[in-house]
Amino acid sequence: MSERKLKVSGGATDDYGLVVGNTFDKYGSGNPIVKWMMKGFDSAISELVDIANPEAIYEVGCGEGYWILKWRTKGIRASGCDISQQVVELARENTALAGVPEESFEQCNIYDLERQSDPKELVVCCEVLEHIDDPLRGLEALHRIAGDFVILSVPREPLWRALNVVRGKYLHQLGNTPGHIQHWSSRSFQDFVSQVFEIIEVRQPLPWTMLLCRRRG
Repeated sequence: MSERKLKVSGGATDDYGLVVGNTFDKYGSGNPIVKWMMKGFDSAISELVDIANPEAIYEVGCGEGYWILKWRTKGIRASGCDISQQVVELARENTALAGVPEESFEQCNIYDLERQSDPKELVVCCEVLEHIDDPLRGLEALHRIAGDFVILSVPREPLWRALNVVRGKYLHQLGNTPGHIQHWSSRSFQDFVSQVFEIIEVRQPLPWTMLLCRRRG
């Protein structure tokens, strides 16, 4: 799975002017630093999924389908949505050879998520909230559809920007990755999420903050 090269959006913008998908295939990168960071991310999210122990996962902001395919190959029912129809089509292409049904992916804005008769047992929303103009409204939408647990992750600031500067990226933006309009330290993100969810586990794979949360009410 980790050796499969993904088709990625290359940081394209959608009809809303948002940067969508991945600017490069970070999961298949040969750069040793990127590989080390993604290994940490992979270990953290896999550990939190194991704690939640779901039979089904719904990913909001599924991007090009990497995690859905990975979870499906582990026998977990997984599906998801992304704001960009372009990225949804890439996800379908990336998973076609693995036999993942096309209906596993749908186009949807996070704000438009609505609770169904079967709430999502585990909702995963990684690397999304930093891109949207009203992240509290996004959290409330995730709360609507969650059944039991939610996993959230965002870049850990100011470490994220500092690491970009060190590697000579986005210098004119002081290290800010294109499309990132919200910025949280690990503590401030936990305080923010606690307004809506109960936080039960915290992980800090460099350079992210990742939370396993329980739905209130």
